[in-house]
Amino acid sequence: MQKQNILFNLDDTLSYCNRYFNQVIGEFADQMITWFDSITKEEIKQKQLQIDVTAISQHGLKSERFPESFVGTYKYFCDLTGKEKRKDEIQYLRELGFKVFEIPVEPIPYMSETLQRLKEEGHELYLHTGGDEANQSKKIAQLELVTYFEHRIFISEHKDTTALSDILKTIKADPKVTWMVGNSLRTDIVPALEMDIHAIYIPAETEWEYNVVEVNVEHTSVFLTLNSLQVVPDVIHKHIQQHAMSTYR
Repeated sequence: MQKQNILFNLDDTLSYCNRYFNQVIGEFADQMITWFDSITKEEIKQKQLQIDVTAISQHGLKSERFPESFVGTYKYFCDLTGKEKRKDEIQYLRELGFKVFEIPVEPIPYMSETLQRLKEEGHELYLHTGGDEANQSKKIAQLELVTYFEHRIFISEHKDTTALSDILKTIKADPKVTWMVGNSLRTDIVPALEMDIHAIYIPAETEWEYNVVEVNVEHTSVFLTLNSLQVVPDVIHKHIQQHAMSTYR
C-alpha cells in the first residue's frame, strides 16, 4: 500500500470542543441577562460572537481572546444601557471565559481506533491544530496523541493556508499522497484545497460560525465529506487502490 501523509485537525475532529464553548457561552448569557434586563440572550450571544471573531484577525486563536470577548460584550452593553462597569463583574466574566479551558477533553468516538489503524497501515500521521501552545499541548497530553503523532505535531495560532504551506514544506510532502482531515471549512478544508492536497471534511456535531465558509477553490485533489471519523481509513484505502488501478491501465 502506498504510504500517505495524513494531517488531522484536533478540536472537533479528534476531540470534542464546541460543545464546551457553547456550554460556557450559555452560562455567560444567563449571567448577563441578570444584569441587563432589556436585552435578550440571542443579542448577547451574537455580540459575543462578533467580538470574538473580529479579534481573530489580530490575535489569532490565542485562548485569551475568548474570555476577553465576554468582557468586551459586557462593556458594549454597559455603554449601550448606561450601566456602571464594575471591576468585580468584569473579573467574574474573565474567569468564566477561562473556565472552558479547564474542562477535561473528551475524544470523538473511534479516535484511537482510527489513528491506530492508519498507523499500522504504515501511513505518516501529523497533527495540525489551531490555538496556543499551552492549551493545545494539554489536550494532546490528555488524549495521549503522541502515541500516534510522535514529534509530528504543529500548533498554529493563525491556522490558515500560510501555516499549512509552511508545514507541507517542512515535511516535504508530495501533494498527491497528502491529506487534511478536519471539521473546519475555513481553517482545514479551504487551505488544503488551495495547496491542492486531498481534503476530508467531517462536520462537527455543532459548528462555530467562524468555521463555516463557502468552498470555492479550484483544485485537482480529492475533496470528500464523511459523517464519521471511523470510515477515514477505508476511504483512504479505497482511493489508494483506485489510483493504483488507474496507473496500471
